[in-house]
Amino acid sequence: MRSSIFASKSSAMTYAKVLLVICAVVIAGFEITSVYLLKHFSPTYKRISQQREEALKIRNSAPGEPASVLMVGNSLLLHGVKLDRLQAMTSEKMRVYPVFLEATGYYDWLYGLRRMFREGARPDVVVVGVGVNYFLENGVRQDYAPMLFWDGRDTISVASDLHMDHTATTNLWLAHVSTFWDTRNAIRLQVLNHFVPHLEDLFSIAIPKPAIPDGPQLEEITIPRLQRLHELCEANGAKLILLIPPTLSSVHAVDDMARAAQKADVDISVPVAPATVPARYYLPDGMHLNADGAVLFTAALAKDLPERIVPLKNMVQRERVDISGHTPIASDKVTREGTRTPGTL
Repeated sequence: MRSSIFASKSSAMTYAKVLLVICAVVIAGFEITSVYLLKHFSPTYKRISQQREEALKIRNSAPGEPASVLMVGNSLLLHGVKLDRLQAMTSEKMRVYPVFLEATGYYDWLYGLRRMFREGARPDVVVVGVGVNYFLENGVRQDYAPMLFWDGRDTISVASDLHMDHTATTNLWLAHVSTFWDTRNAIRLQVLNHFVPHLEDLFSIAIPKPAIPDGPQLEEITIPRLQRLHELCEANGAKLILLIPPTLSSVHAVDDMARAAQKADVDISVPVAPATVPARYYLPDGMHLNADGAVLFTAALAKDLPERIVPLKNMVQRERVDISGHTPIASDKVTREGTRTPGTL
């Protein structure tokens, strides 16, 4: 009888081990396939990876050089800013390093910027442009951002800030450590797009836009967030500018955002007042500018942004002189350990 029970337990253990091996092989297969598909067939991943890699090389500009500007945002800037035209129109005053990821908001970039600073990015000015709606939203993008923008401690901090439950926290952590888990929704959407053309455009119209609260409630949310961003940039030797791209839903919120920014001691750029942009300059969703709207917004941005950045750059360089005792020079380098030589921050 004992022999029979022992044989039964031994068989069960063998089956369990075989099952674990099969599961490990399947998981590894999913992971390897996801990495391959991501690197070879995802234009979003390719764009974001390249932009982030360039952003990490940003260094404080020397006197007489164009200001180094890290510009982060979501699809409002991706659709609304013609980067080649902006750079050509402002090349004497600033050099823009863009990092644009769709469907991102305040929390995505708070921790995204935090990690980029830790990894060595040193811009003179940081421009954050996600739109009023997404700046106020209590959420993060569940794919790409956890994998590309955050490290492990950032993921836990995001979950804590958003008061996520254990399931949501686990999903966010898995999205950080696993390419398959991070990109599973993006892969599914690509498959659906193959069979249902323009499905993504349909989603952009059907999905409700984040609501914009009234004045006092907007300030209550906005001011602490701006202060956190401001403190993060200041601690890393950069000045912050909040950029407000126009949307049909932000006509009445821009003044409230401007007041909140003033109270938080943050410069705000509104190149085009939303009330002055007719509906014909938007895509059907009423959020994103079309090609004509992008030309309009880019021209206004090229005029407004340098007027704000040049004084901020001068202020940054004066602060460096006050701290270091001498003017920074172009030969200042970043050491292998990530610290800067005297003359820079």
